[in-house]
Amino acid sequence: MKMVKDKQLLMGADFAGYPLKEEVKKYLEKKGWVIKDIGVQADSDPNDTELMFHRIGLRVGSMITEKEYERALIFCGTGMGIHIAASKCPGVHAGVVESVPAAFRAITGNGVNVLAMGAFYVTPELGKQIADAYLYNDFGSGWEWWPDFKRFHQIAIDELNAFDYKTYKENGFKVKHIDDCECRLYDRPENFSPVPLMVKRGND
Repeated sequence: MKMVKDKQLLMGADFAGYPLKEEVKKYLEKKGWVIKDIGVQADSDPNDTELMFHRIGLRVGSMITEKEYERALIFCGTGMGIHIAASKCPGVHAGVVESVPAAFRAITGNGVNVLAMGAFYVTPELGKQIADAYLYNDFGSGWEWWPDFKRFHQIAIDELNAFDYKTYKENGFKVKHIDDCECRLYDRPENFSPVPLMVKRGND
């Protein structure tokens, strides 16, 4: 599997997401990231229907499912459609974000392995900051002050990965518990930052 710690990343965009994808891609490549781009390119044929947002989303999702890549960034006009498609693939936890704190929480709290952005709403500069917050943080990091934060969210990831709708329905629409953890919120420490300093990777 090509890993984020080795600065290896999968990307994909449709025609609407292409401009934002290009800006983020160039930014990351300048920082030493090696990117596999399977979406729309500068010379792509607009009549190539394999480049519809949902088909690109499914292709990216399948490459995460098959463990070719650990994480991916995907782009369409809103980020919604392409992320819905990627989420159809087993083991894909996709999220759409439009802010830096949301990108930080997506990876640290939800273990999102496919992050989507919408070019209609996210500026290139914001897209770069979102990419940094997502790629330079890891699941559970930055929340050490919150008891069982990582365990609580790992339970959700494990149960969603094991989810089968037929079994769920037969069980009266109750999920089989893999583990359990107290559900409560904690006050943030006074010195808490919603986006901690990024962990350096490679040449950054």
